[in-house]
Amino acid sequence: MDAVQLRQMQAPIKERYKTDPKAALITLKAKGSTDGEGIACKVETGRAIAMAGLHPGTGGSGLELCSGDMLLEALVACAGVTLKSVATAIEVPLKTGNVYAEGDLDFRGTLGIDKETPVGFAEIRLRFEVDTDAPQDKLDLLLKLTERYCVVYQTIKNGPKVSVSMQRL
Repeated sequence: MDAVQLRQMQAPIKERYKTDPKAALITLKAKGSTDGEGIACKVETGRAIAMAGLHPGTGGSGLELCSGDMLLEALVACAGVTLKSVATAIEVPLKTGNVYAEGDLDFRGTLGIDKETPVGFAEIRLRFEVDTDAPQDKLDLLLKLTERYCVVYQTIKNGPKVSVSMQRL
């Protein structure tokens, strides 16, 4: 796909959202079930089912997916798609591109060992490696726009309002 094809594909969608802003508001959903043996959660993503469990650092077997890994994988996936889309739109030819996400967390928090230790990632680092002949100013623009338009990155960075509830079945 080139920049012209991308613009042609997105033009009617963008026009619809301009004329009907409410059409652009979409709710993504995920569902999980804790039915079954072990400390695990079966996650239905709409495309596949993934089994999430405890990280080995908290007693897990390592056979299930760790939700922290899944968060970083979602960041990598979104950032990679955004990078490729932006590169196409601004005509930066990418021969190859790699996306890396790393996150630091201290399991003493989530295990309740130390109440002063925060639960969750203390830091997340996102890194791109690209093979391209594009000039540096185009790479700077590519990074800036990828950061700006990556949904998962912006969600993590800006911390949206989150609510939690519980109901009996």
